[in-house]
Amino acid sequence: MLLKKINYRIALIGIIIVAQLVWGILFLLRILDYSEWISSALSVFSILVVLFLNMKEENASYKIGWIILIMALPVFGGLFYLVFGNKRPSRFMRSRLSMEHERVLPLLIQDRETAEGLESIDQRAIGTSRYVYSQSDYPVYGDTMTKYYPLGEEMFDDMLTEMEKAQHYIFFEYFIIEQGVMWDRMLEILIRKVQDGLDVRMIYDDVGSMFLLPGDFAKQMEGYGIRCMAFNRFRPILSVVMNHRDHRKILVIDGNTAFTGGINLADEYINVKERFGHWKDTGIMLKGAGVWSFTVMFLEMWNAFRDDRGDPREYRCKDGETAGYSSEGFVQPFSDSPLDNEPLGENIYIEILSQARDYVYIFTPYLIIDNELQTALRMAAKRGVDVRIVTPGIPDKKLIFRITRSNYLPLLRAGVRIYEYTPGFMHAKSYTCDDRIGVVGTVNMDYRSLYLHFECGVILYGNKSIMRIREDSLDTIQKSTEIFIEDIDKGFLSRVFDAILRVFAILF
Repeated sequence: MLLKKINYRIALIGIIIVAQLVWGILFLLRILDYSEWISSALSVFSILVVLFLNMKEENASYKIGWIILIMALPVFGGLFYLVFGNKRPSRFMRSRLSMEHERVLPLLIQDRETAEGLESIDQRAIGTSRYVYSQSDYPVYGDTMTKYYPLGEEMFDDMLTEMEKAQHYIFFEYFIIEQGVMWDRMLEILIRKVQDGLDVRMIYDDVGSMFLLPGDFAKQMEGYGIRCMAFNRFRPILSVVMNHRDHRKILVIDGNTAFTGGINLADEYINVKERFGHWKDTGIMLKGAGVWSFTVMFLEMWNAFRDDRGDPREYRCKDGETAGYSSEGFVQPFSDSPLDNEPLGENIYIEILSQARDYVYIFTPYLIIDNELQTALRMAAKRGVDVRIVTPGIPDKKLIFRITRSNYLPLLRAGVRIYEYTPGFMHAKSYTCDDRIGVVGTVNMDYRSLYLHFECGVILYGNKSIMRIREDSLDTIQKSTEIFIEDIDKGFLSRVFDAILRVFAILF
């Protein structure tokens, strides 16, 4: 099974990267053997990098982590940051995406009547909505029906049903696609729809799917008539550019139906294949006006890197096609991007915690957080808010799980209640607060999601699905094991080891 997943491309990339590392280390060591002044120069360079970091308007936890690493490796630390430390995407990626975003801005004007409707029912929520609109340019909508899914298999059934109904187009954008029961059933529908004349396009992340798909997957899809793009194709160079991945999960059908959430297109997400026990994931379906933002999100990414552009206006439903959906409160799809200096996903989470009065329930697969988010969680708990977090009971990566657990202790001491999902792996990413606001999306509580990846989600205001998320949260908590201070605090050496892990968390 493993040999089937290792194709020539992966093997070649691995060889080239190892060769670069070995050559670089040997070259530097060779120089240092003969030139002490070069060693001194590199140490001075590392000090200059530390000063540069201190001047940057950067997240404090991120800066402190890098400063410690650089000072611990004074000769090579500065070079290490130069190669891996910059969080900004490449100039090419920034220019293409920024240019395309400017083109779609006129299509994302906030409807004043809708904003006033939200303000009339919740003046605190309208502040959140205005902030999200000011940073992501995606407005809030009424006239949108939602359906929350507590498990991937339940959402998959509706995805198939809605795909069968498609009459004009189907757009896919996923971090992971793996051949198996889930993808094979979807592909069969897509091929038929292409034969019927529908416009079918898909984007998948090249790194997310690298070990799961054949090297010529995009070519295979084009052969079926499915237009296909691998995002940010991996190149065997030592560059932080490869860190910026498309972690979004979007399915748009005919401009009137959209799906998003944590669910990728692989069999473990629908529990057809057991991987790390029972796989707990969540998603949401939108029908109506709010789907327009997901249509624009997809085409913005597509048009930035493909010549066969799609004019978003040609894919917008007419008013009459979305007006029939009853408004269950309000929805605000959003997209978070590393192109700006605003950690929108994190700030949405902090905003929810800051306005909470009664409770906040959280699902997250990872808990690798900076000081700002940790402070928001602790402050909410100290105000008397019932803050509960559910993380995996069976981890997918043991080291990452240890880093996740290293963040438990200060939260537990502040009164945050933490649970581990006993049946298996928790992959969902959701917040629900006070029966009035909730989020379902792709944003993990870790550095990669919050700072490096392209992400998306939906904020729900006064929406019926919020109560379904709450019910699912309480049901999931009942199936989980609560973690207490004595389970985590194993003494001084354990705390020191955890502190070291938190320093290196910026690399994960």
